[in-house]
Amino acid sequence: MALIKSISGIRGTIGGAAGEGLTPIDVVKYAAAFGTWVLTTTQNNTIIIGRDARLSGEMVSKLVAATLQGLGINVIDLGLSTTPTVELAVPAKQAGGGIILTASHNPKQWNALKLLNSQGEFISDSEGKQVLALGDTEAFSFAPVTKLGKYSTDDTFLEKHVQAILALPLVDVDAIKAKNFRVVIDCVNSSGGLAVPLLLEALGVERVEKLYCEPTGDFAHNPEPLPENLRDIARILDKGSYDLGIVVDPDVDRLALVSEDGSMFGEEYTLVAVADYVLKQYGGGNTVSNLSSTRALRDVTEKHGGQYAAAAVGEVNVVNKMKETAAVIGGEGNGGIIFPELHYGRDALVGIALFLTHLAKSGLTMTRLRSTYPSYYISKNKIELTPEINTDQVLIQMQQRYAKQPINTIDGVKIEFDKEWVHLRRSNTEPIIRIYAESDSNATADHLANKIIADIKEIISVKA
Repeated sequence: MALIKSISGIRGTIGGAAGEGLTPIDVVKYAAAFGTWVLTTTQNNTIIIGRDARLSGEMVSKLVAATLQGLGINVIDLGLSTTPTVELAVPAKQAGGGIILTASHNPKQWNALKLLNSQGEFISDSEGKQVLALGDTEAFSFAPVTKLGKYSTDDTFLEKHVQAILALPLVDVDAIKAKNFRVVIDCVNSSGGLAVPLLLEALGVERVEKLYCEPTGDFAHNPEPLPENLRDIARILDKGSYDLGIVVDPDVDRLALVSEDGSMFGEEYTLVAVADYVLKQYGGGNTVSNLSSTRALRDVTEKHGGQYAAAAVGEVNVVNKMKETAAVIGGEGNGGIIFPELHYGRDALVGIALFLTHLAKSGLTMTRLRSTYPSYYISKNKIELTPEINTDQVLIQMQQRYAKQPINTIDGVKIEFDKEWVHLRRSNTEPIIRIYAESDSNATADHLANKIIADIKEIISVKA
Protein backbone atom coordinates (compact mmCIF):
# COMPACT_ATOMS: atom_id res chain seq x y z
CA MET A 1 0.00 0.00 0.00
CA ALA A 2 1.13 3.56 -0.66
CA LEU A 3 0.11 7.09 0.31
CA ILE A 4 1.98 10.01 -1.24
CA LYS A 5 1.33 13.49 0.15
CA SER A 6 2.72 16.20 -2.11
CA ILE A 7 2.06 19.84 -2.91
CA SER A 8 -0.15 18.91 -5.88
CA GLY A 9 -2.42 16.58 -3.95
CA ILE A 10 -2.89 13.34 -2.11
CA ARG A 11 -2.27 10.13 -4.07
CA GLY A 12 -2.44 6.54 -2.92
CA THR A 13 -3.61 3.01 -3.40
CA ILE A 14 -7.10 2.16 -2.25
CA GLY A 15 -7.34 0.07 0.92
CA GLY A 16 -5.08 -0.83 3.81
CA ALA A 17 -4.45 0.92 7.09
CA ALA A 18 -5.07 4.64 7.55
CA GLY A 19 -1.96 6.60 6.63
CA GLU A 20 -0.58 3.72 4.56
CA GLY A 21 -3.04 3.87 1.66
CA LEU A 22 -5.74 6.19 0.39
CA THR A 23 -8.35 5.04 2.91
CA PRO A 24 -11.68 6.80 3.60
CA ILE A 25 -10.05 8.35 6.68
CA ASP A 26 -7.25 9.85 4.58
CA VAL A 27 -9.71 11.10 1.96
CA VAL A 28 -11.81 12.85 4.59
CA LYS A 29 -8.78 14.31 6.39
CA TYR A 30 -7.24 15.95 3.33
CA ALA A 31 -10.54 16.98 1.76
CA ALA A 32 -11.26 18.76 5.04
CA ALA A 33 -7.78 20.35 4.98
CA PHE A 34 -8.26 21.67 1.45
CA GLY A 35 -11.78 22.89 2.18
CA THR A 36 -10.51 24.73 5.26
CA TRP A 37 -7.71 26.30 3.22
CA VAL A 38 -10.20 27.51 0.58
CA LEU A 39 -12.49 29.01 3.23
CA THR A 40 -9.70 30.83 5.01
CA THR A 41 -7.83 32.10 1.95
CA THR A 42 -10.68 33.00 -0.39
CA GLN A 43 -13.74 33.45 1.83
CA ASN A 44 -15.51 31.55 -0.95
CA ASN A 45 -17.67 28.59 0.07
CA THR A 46 -18.06 26.84 -3.30
CA ILE A 47 -15.82 24.03 -4.58
CA ILE A 48 -16.12 22.15 -7.89
CA ILE A 49 -15.40 18.41 -7.94
CA GLY A 50 -15.16 15.93 -10.80
CA ARG A 51 -13.67 12.50 -11.34
CA ASP A 52 -12.35 10.04 -13.86
CA ALA A 53 -13.99 6.62 -14.21
CA ARG A 54 -11.66 4.54 -12.05
CA LEU A 55 -13.30 1.89 -9.85
CA SER A 56 -12.94 3.80 -6.59
CA GLY A 57 -14.10 7.10 -8.05
CA GLU A 58 -17.71 7.07 -6.92
CA MET A 59 -16.77 6.13 -3.35
CA VAL A 60 -14.04 8.77 -3.09
CA SER A 61 -16.29 11.41 -4.66
CA LYS A 62 -19.04 10.82 -2.10
CA LEU A 63 -16.55 11.06 0.76
CA VAL A 64 -15.10 14.32 -0.57
CA ALA A 65 -18.50 15.89 -1.23
CA ALA A 66 -19.88 15.01 2.21
CA THR A 67 -16.73 16.26 3.95
CA LEU A 68 -16.87 19.60 2.16
CA GLN A 69 -20.57 19.95 2.95
CA GLY A 70 -19.68 19.27 6.59
CA LEU A 71 -17.42 22.33 6.51
CA GLY A 72 -20.28 24.48 5.22
CA ILE A 73 -19.02 24.40 1.61
CA ASN A 74 -21.37 24.21 -1.37
CA VAL A 75 -20.30 21.42 -3.73
CA ILE A 76 -20.93 21.41 -7.48
CA ASP A 77 -20.26 17.89 -8.75
CA LEU A 78 -19.46 17.48 -12.45
CA GLY A 79 -19.52 13.69 -12.10
CA LEU A 80 -17.54 11.81 -14.75
CA SER A 81 -15.35 14.50 -16.23
CA THR A 82 -11.79 15.37 -17.22
CA THR A 83 -9.07 17.28 -15.43
CA PRO A 84 -9.11 20.18 -17.94
CA THR A 85 -12.93 20.34 -17.80
CA VAL A 86 -12.85 20.83 -14.02
CA GLU A 87 -10.10 23.42 -14.48
CA LEU A 88 -12.39 25.39 -16.82
CA ALA A 89 -15.42 25.00 -14.55
CA VAL A 90 -13.82 26.50 -11.43
CA PRO A 91 -13.49 30.09 -12.73
CA ALA A 92 -16.65 29.75 -14.82
CA LYS A 93 -18.62 29.05 -11.63
CA GLN A 94 -16.56 31.60 -9.64
CA ALA A 95 -15.68 28.86 -7.16
CA GLY A 96 -13.04 29.05 -4.48
CA GLY A 97 -11.25 25.96 -5.79
CA GLY A 98 -11.60 22.52 -7.27
CA ILE A 99 -10.77 18.89 -6.54
CA ILE A 100 -10.22 16.39 -9.33
CA LEU A 101 -10.49 12.78 -8.21
CA THR A 102 -8.00 11.01 -10.44
CA ALA A 103 -4.64 9.33 -10.20
CA SER A 104 -3.89 10.30 -13.82
CA HIS A 105 -1.85 7.58 -15.52
CA ASN A 106 -1.53 5.35 -12.43
CA PRO A 107 -3.12 1.86 -12.50
CA LYS A 108 -6.69 1.25 -11.32
CA GLN A 109 -5.81 0.54 -7.67
CA TRP A 110 -4.70 4.17 -7.31
CA ASN A 111 -6.73 7.33 -6.80
CA ALA A 112 -5.93 10.89 -5.78
CA LEU A 113 -7.20 14.31 -4.80
CA LYS A 114 -5.71 16.86 -7.22
CA LEU A 115 -6.16 20.39 -5.91
CA LEU A 116 -7.01 23.57 -7.85
CA ASN A 117 -7.05 27.23 -6.81
CA SER A 118 -9.79 29.72 -7.69
CA GLN A 119 -8.29 30.22 -11.16
CA GLY A 120 -8.68 26.53 -11.91
CA GLU A 121 -4.92 26.02 -11.79
CA PHE A 122 -2.92 23.65 -9.59
CA ILE A 123 -2.05 25.13 -6.22
CA SER A 124 1.49 26.38 -5.68
CA ASP A 125 4.25 24.82 -3.59
CA SER A 126 3.63 27.14 -0.64
CA GLU A 127 -0.14 26.65 -0.85
CA GLY A 128 0.28 22.89 -0.99
CA LYS A 129 2.41 22.96 2.15
CA GLN A 130 -0.32 24.92 3.92
CA VAL A 131 -2.91 22.30 2.97
CA LEU A 132 -0.68 19.44 4.10
CA ALA A 133 -0.02 21.15 7.42
CA LEU A 134 -3.76 21.59 7.99
CA GLY A 135 -4.29 17.91 7.27
CA ASP A 136 -1.43 16.65 9.39
CA THR A 137 -2.54 18.71 12.39
CA GLU A 138 -6.25 18.19 11.70
CA ALA A 139 -6.71 21.93 12.14
CA PHE A 140 -10.26 22.14 10.82
CA SER A 141 -13.67 22.78 12.36
CA PHE A 142 -16.95 21.53 10.92
CA ALA A 143 -20.14 23.55 10.54
CA PRO A 144 -23.26 23.24 12.71
CA VAL A 145 -26.26 21.45 11.22
CA THR A 146 -27.98 24.68 10.19
CA LYS A 147 -24.97 25.78 8.11
CA LEU A 148 -24.09 22.62 6.17
CA GLY A 149 -23.13 23.13 2.53
CA LYS A 150 -25.44 22.35 -0.37
CA TYR A 151 -24.75 19.63 -2.94
CA SER A 152 -25.66 19.96 -6.62
CA THR A 153 -24.66 18.35 -9.89
CA ASP A 154 -23.86 19.85 -13.28
CA ASP A 155 -23.38 17.57 -16.27
CA THR A 156 -23.15 20.37 -18.86
CA PHE A 157 -19.45 21.19 -18.64
CA LEU A 158 -18.09 18.60 -21.06
CA GLU A 159 -20.27 20.17 -23.75
CA LYS A 160 -19.23 23.67 -22.62
CA HIS A 161 -15.58 22.59 -22.79
CA VAL A 162 -16.04 21.34 -26.36
CA GLN A 163 -17.83 24.52 -27.41
CA ALA A 164 -15.04 26.66 -25.93
CA ILE A 165 -12.54 24.70 -28.02
CA LEU A 166 -14.59 25.12 -31.20
CA ALA A 167 -14.72 28.89 -30.58
CA LEU A 168 -10.92 29.19 -30.70
CA PRO A 169 -9.75 31.03 -33.86
CA LEU A 170 -6.97 28.46 -34.43
CA VAL A 171 -9.42 25.51 -34.54
CA ASP A 172 -10.69 25.15 -38.12
CA VAL A 173 -13.70 22.84 -38.12
CA ASP A 174 -14.26 23.23 -41.87
CA ALA A 175 -10.70 22.17 -42.68
CA ILE A 176 -10.97 19.12 -40.42
CA LYS A 177 -14.37 18.14 -41.80
CA ALA A 178 -13.16 18.42 -45.40
CA LYS A 179 -10.40 15.86 -44.81
CA ASN A 180 -12.91 13.20 -43.73
CA PHE A 181 -10.34 11.73 -41.34
CA ARG A 182 -10.58 8.06 -40.39
CA VAL A 183 -9.62 7.88 -36.72
CA VAL A 184 -9.09 5.19 -34.07
CA ILE A 185 -9.33 6.29 -30.44
CA ASP A 186 -8.22 4.55 -27.23
CA CYS A 187 -9.74 6.08 -24.08
CA VAL A 188 -8.61 3.35 -21.66
CA ASN A 189 -12.16 2.77 -20.28
CA SER A 190 -12.26 6.15 -18.53
CA SER A 191 -13.94 9.52 -18.97
CA GLY A 192 -12.15 10.16 -22.25
CA GLY A 193 -14.65 7.66 -23.66
CA LEU A 194 -17.27 10.35 -23.15
CA ALA A 195 -15.22 13.46 -23.94
CA VAL A 196 -13.20 12.46 -27.03
CA PRO A 197 -16.12 11.15 -29.15
CA LEU A 198 -18.12 14.28 -28.19
CA LEU A 199 -15.27 16.48 -29.41
CA LEU A 200 -14.66 14.53 -32.62
CA GLU A 201 -18.34 14.65 -33.53
CA ALA A 202 -18.35 18.43 -33.00
CA LEU A 203 -15.24 18.70 -35.21
CA GLY A 204 -17.00 16.82 -38.02
CA VAL A 205 -14.96 13.62 -37.72
CA GLU A 206 -17.51 10.93 -38.55
CA ARG A 207 -15.37 7.84 -39.16
CA VAL A 208 -14.27 6.86 -35.65
CA GLU A 209 -13.28 3.39 -34.43
CA LYS A 210 -13.72 3.31 -30.66
CA LEU A 211 -11.34 1.21 -28.58
CA TYR A 212 -11.87 0.94 -24.82
CA CYS A 213 -14.36 3.81 -24.66
CA GLU A 214 -16.78 2.39 -22.07
CA PRO A 215 -16.08 4.40 -18.87
CA THR A 216 -16.05 1.38 -16.57
CA GLY A 217 -12.78 2.27 -14.84
CA ASP A 218 -11.56 -1.28 -15.37
CA PHE A 219 -8.60 -0.23 -17.50
CA ALA A 220 -8.00 -2.55 -20.45
CA HIS A 221 -4.23 -1.97 -20.30
CA ASN A 222 -1.72 0.02 -18.27
CA PRO A 223 -3.24 3.51 -18.55
CA GLU A 224 -0.01 5.42 -19.11
CA PRO A 225 0.03 6.22 -22.86
CA LEU A 226 3.48 4.81 -23.59
CA PRO A 227 4.29 2.74 -26.72
CA GLU A 228 4.48 -0.55 -24.84
CA ASN A 229 0.89 -0.04 -23.63
CA LEU A 230 -0.58 0.88 -27.02
CA ARG A 231 -0.10 -2.33 -28.99
CA ASP A 232 -3.83 -2.86 -29.62
CA ILE A 233 -4.41 0.48 -31.33
CA ALA A 234 -1.10 0.12 -33.21
CA ARG A 235 -2.24 -3.25 -34.65
CA ILE A 236 -5.48 -1.70 -35.91
CA LEU A 237 -3.64 1.17 -37.60
CA ASP A 238 -1.05 -1.16 -39.06
CA LYS A 239 -3.76 -2.60 -41.31
CA GLY A 240 -3.78 0.69 -43.22
CA SER A 241 -7.47 1.65 -43.04
CA TYR A 242 -7.12 4.73 -40.81
CA ASP A 243 -5.35 8.10 -40.91
CA LEU A 244 -4.32 8.34 -37.27
CA GLY A 245 -4.84 7.09 -33.75
CA ILE A 246 -5.66 9.23 -30.69
CA VAL A 247 -4.90 8.05 -27.15
CA VAL A 248 -5.66 9.82 -23.86
CA ASP A 249 -4.93 8.93 -20.26
CA PRO A 250 -7.74 8.38 -17.68
CA ASP A 251 -8.22 12.08 -16.84
CA VAL A 252 -7.61 13.36 -20.39
CA ASP A 253 -4.74 15.76 -19.78
CA ARG A 254 -2.18 13.78 -21.81
CA LEU A 255 -2.38 13.12 -25.54
CA ALA A 256 -0.48 10.48 -27.50
CA LEU A 257 -0.78 10.06 -31.26
CA VAL A 258 -0.27 7.01 -33.47
CA SER A 259 0.56 7.30 -37.18
CA GLU A 260 -1.32 5.72 -40.05
CA ASP A 261 1.16 2.81 -40.25
CA GLY A 262 0.88 1.94 -36.55
CA SER A 263 4.12 3.69 -35.56
CA MET A 264 4.18 6.01 -32.58
CA PHE A 265 4.21 9.71 -33.43
CA GLY A 266 6.00 10.11 -30.10
CA GLU A 267 4.48 11.68 -26.98
CA GLU A 268 7.32 14.22 -26.92
CA TYR A 269 6.23 15.33 -30.41
CA THR A 270 2.58 15.98 -29.55
CA LEU A 271 3.61 19.35 -28.10
CA VAL A 272 6.20 19.95 -30.84
CA ALA A 273 3.65 19.52 -33.64
CA VAL A 274 0.93 21.59 -31.96
CA ALA A 275 3.45 24.33 -31.12
CA ASP A 276 4.63 24.38 -34.74
CA TYR A 277 1.06 25.03 -35.89
CA VAL A 278 0.33 27.66 -33.23
CA LEU A 279 3.59 29.53 -33.85
CA LYS A 280 3.01 29.52 -37.60
CA GLN A 281 -0.47 30.99 -37.16
CA TYR A 282 0.72 33.61 -34.66
CA GLY A 283 3.79 34.52 -36.69
CA GLY A 284 6.06 33.45 -33.85
CA GLY A 285 5.91 33.60 -30.07
CA ASN A 286 7.49 32.12 -26.96
CA THR A 287 7.19 28.55 -25.72
CA VAL A 288 7.92 26.64 -22.52
CA SER A 289 8.40 23.00 -21.57
CA ASN A 290 10.09 21.33 -18.62
CA LEU A 291 13.78 20.50 -18.40
CA SER A 292 13.24 16.83 -19.24
CA SER A 293 11.39 17.51 -22.51
CA THR A 294 12.84 17.26 -26.01
CA ARG A 295 15.01 19.95 -27.54
CA ALA A 296 12.83 19.74 -30.67
CA LEU A 297 10.45 22.32 -29.18
CA ARG A 298 13.30 24.79 -28.85
CA ASP A 299 14.33 24.13 -32.46
CA VAL A 300 10.79 24.68 -33.76
CA THR A 301 10.34 27.81 -31.64
CA GLU A 302 13.56 29.39 -32.88
CA LYS A 303 12.64 28.50 -36.47
CA HIS A 304 9.56 30.70 -36.07
CA GLY A 305 11.58 33.51 -34.48
CA GLY A 306 10.42 32.94 -30.91
CA GLN A 307 12.22 32.25 -27.65
CA TYR A 308 12.10 28.99 -25.73
CA ALA A 309 12.36 28.73 -21.93
CA ALA A 310 12.70 25.67 -19.70
CA ALA A 311 10.85 25.21 -16.42
CA ALA A 312 11.31 22.83 -13.51
CA VAL A 313 9.41 19.57 -13.86
CA GLY A 314 5.75 19.86 -12.81
CA GLU A 315 2.74 21.48 -14.44
CA VAL A 316 2.54 24.36 -11.96
CA ASN A 317 6.18 25.24 -12.73
CA VAL A 318 5.54 25.19 -16.48
CA VAL A 319 2.48 27.41 -16.07
CA ASN A 320 4.40 29.93 -13.94
CA LYS A 321 7.20 30.11 -16.53
CA MET A 322 4.65 30.52 -19.33
CA LYS A 323 3.09 33.48 -17.55
CA GLU A 324 6.52 34.96 -16.84
CA THR A 325 7.57 34.74 -20.51
CA ALA A 326 4.14 35.38 -22.08
CA ALA A 327 4.38 32.04 -23.89
CA VAL A 328 1.68 31.34 -26.47
CA ILE A 329 1.98 27.56 -26.12
CA GLY A 330 3.69 25.21 -23.72
CA GLY A 331 3.43 21.96 -21.86
CA GLU A 332 5.33 18.83 -21.02
CA GLY A 333 6.94 16.09 -23.07
CA ASN A 334 4.46 13.52 -21.74
CA GLY A 335 1.85 14.70 -24.26
CA GLY A 336 0.58 17.58 -22.14
CA ILE A 337 -0.55 20.63 -24.14
CA ILE A 338 -1.11 23.96 -22.36
CA PHE A 339 -2.79 26.56 -24.59
CA PRO A 340 -3.32 29.79 -22.58
CA GLU A 341 -5.92 31.14 -24.99
CA LEU A 342 -8.25 28.50 -23.51
CA HIS A 343 -6.79 28.00 -20.00
CA TYR A 344 -3.56 27.32 -18.12
CA GLY A 345 -3.74 23.56 -17.79
CA ARG A 346 -2.74 20.45 -19.71
CA ASP A 347 -5.63 19.64 -22.01
CA ALA A 348 -5.72 16.68 -24.40
CA LEU A 349 -9.02 17.86 -25.93
CA VAL A 350 -7.69 21.22 -27.13
CA GLY A 351 -4.55 19.34 -28.23
CA ILE A 352 -6.68 17.05 -30.42
CA ALA A 353 -8.50 19.98 -32.04
CA LEU A 354 -5.32 21.96 -32.75
CA PHE A 355 -3.46 18.90 -34.03
CA LEU A 356 -6.27 17.83 -36.38
CA THR A 357 -6.42 21.38 -37.75
CA HIS A 358 -2.65 21.29 -38.28
CA LEU A 359 -2.78 17.88 -39.97
CA ALA A 360 -5.68 18.94 -42.20
CA LYS A 361 -4.02 22.16 -43.32
CA SER A 362 -0.64 20.50 -43.89
CA GLY A 363 -2.06 17.98 -46.37
CA LEU A 364 0.48 15.45 -45.07
CA THR A 365 0.17 11.98 -43.62
CA MET A 366 1.13 11.46 -40.00
CA THR A 367 4.44 9.82 -40.89
CA ARG A 368 5.30 12.57 -43.36
CA LEU A 369 4.43 15.29 -40.85
CA ARG A 370 6.55 13.62 -38.18
CA SER A 371 9.53 13.55 -40.57
CA THR A 372 9.44 17.35 -40.88
CA TYR A 373 10.57 17.73 -37.26
CA PRO A 374 14.07 17.28 -35.83
CA SER A 375 14.51 13.74 -34.55
CA TYR A 376 15.77 13.32 -31.02
CA TYR A 377 15.69 10.34 -28.70
CA ILE A 378 15.50 10.40 -24.90
CA SER A 379 17.11 7.70 -22.77
CA LYS A 380 15.51 7.39 -19.31
CA ASN A 381 17.55 5.80 -16.53
CA LYS A 382 18.04 5.86 -12.79
CA ILE A 383 20.80 4.99 -10.37
CA GLU A 384 19.98 3.77 -6.87
CA LEU A 385 22.19 5.01 -4.07
CA THR A 386 22.57 3.71 -0.55
CA PRO A 387 20.65 5.78 2.04
CA GLU A 388 23.78 7.22 3.63
CA ILE A 389 24.91 8.88 0.39
CA ASN A 390 24.02 12.56 0.13
CA THR A 391 22.41 12.80 -3.29
CA ASP A 392 22.49 16.61 -3.23
CA GLN A 393 26.26 16.53 -2.78
CA VAL A 394 26.60 14.11 -5.69
CA LEU A 395 24.67 16.52 -7.92
CA ILE A 396 26.84 19.43 -6.78
CA GLN A 397 29.99 17.49 -7.71
CA MET A 398 28.52 16.63 -11.12
CA GLN A 399 27.84 20.31 -11.64
CA GLN A 400 31.45 21.10 -10.75
CA ARG A 401 32.76 18.34 -13.00
CA TYR A 402 30.97 19.80 -16.02
CA ALA A 403 31.33 23.48 -15.08
CA LYS A 404 32.56 24.38 -18.59
CA GLN A 405 29.25 23.29 -20.13
CA PRO A 406 25.98 25.27 -20.06
CA ILE A 407 24.22 24.14 -16.85
CA ASN A 408 20.72 24.72 -15.48
CA THR A 409 20.13 24.04 -11.78
CA ILE A 410 16.50 25.11 -11.26
CA ASP A 411 15.52 21.44 -10.95
CA GLY A 412 18.43 19.13 -10.29
CA VAL A 413 21.27 19.56 -12.78
CA LYS A 414 20.84 19.81 -16.56
CA ILE A 415 24.05 19.75 -18.60
CA GLU A 416 24.02 20.72 -22.29
CA PHE A 417 26.45 19.45 -24.93
CA ASP A 418 25.64 21.35 -28.13
CA LYS A 419 22.31 19.73 -29.11
CA GLU A 420 22.61 16.90 -26.59
CA TRP A 421 21.73 17.16 -22.91
CA VAL A 422 21.58 15.22 -19.66
CA HIS A 423 19.18 15.99 -16.83
CA LEU A 424 19.84 14.64 -13.33
CA ARG A 425 17.04 14.82 -10.75
CA ARG A 426 16.95 13.43 -7.24
CA SER A 427 13.90 11.56 -6.00
CA ASN A 428 12.04 13.22 -3.12
CA THR A 429 11.07 9.88 -1.58
CA GLU A 430 14.01 7.51 -2.03
CA PRO A 431 17.80 7.60 -2.62
CA ILE A 432 17.58 7.61 -6.41
CA ILE A 433 18.96 9.94 -9.07
CA ARG A 434 16.93 9.92 -12.29
CA ILE A 435 19.00 10.42 -15.42
CA TYR A 436 17.50 11.61 -18.71
CA ALA A 437 19.70 12.00 -21.77
CA GLU A 438 18.78 13.19 -25.27
CA SER A 439 20.64 12.87 -28.55
CA ASP A 440 19.95 12.27 -32.24
CA SER A 441 19.87 8.48 -31.85
CA ASN A 442 18.93 5.96 -29.19
CA ALA A 443 22.47 4.60 -29.14
CA THR A 444 24.13 7.96 -28.54
CA ALA A 445 21.53 8.95 -25.92
CA ASP A 446 22.18 5.67 -24.08
CA HIS A 447 25.94 6.20 -24.40
CA LEU A 448 25.66 9.70 -22.93
CA ALA A 449 23.50 8.45 -20.05
CA ASN A 450 25.95 5.64 -19.31
CA LYS A 451 28.85 8.11 -19.30
CA ILE A 452 27.07 10.20 -16.66
CA ILE A 453 26.20 7.09 -14.62
CA ALA A 454 29.89 6.12 -14.68
CA ASP A 455 30.81 9.61 -13.45
CA ILE A 456 28.35 9.31 -10.55
CA LYS A 457 29.71 5.89 -9.60
CA GLU A 458 33.23 7.31 -9.65
CA ILE A 459 32.20 10.15 -7.31
CA ILE A 460 30.56 7.67 -4.96
CA SER A 461 33.59 5.34 -4.92
CA VAL A 462 35.92 8.25 -4.10
CA LYS A 463 33.67 9.20 -1.18
CA ALA A 464 33.67 5.63 0.05
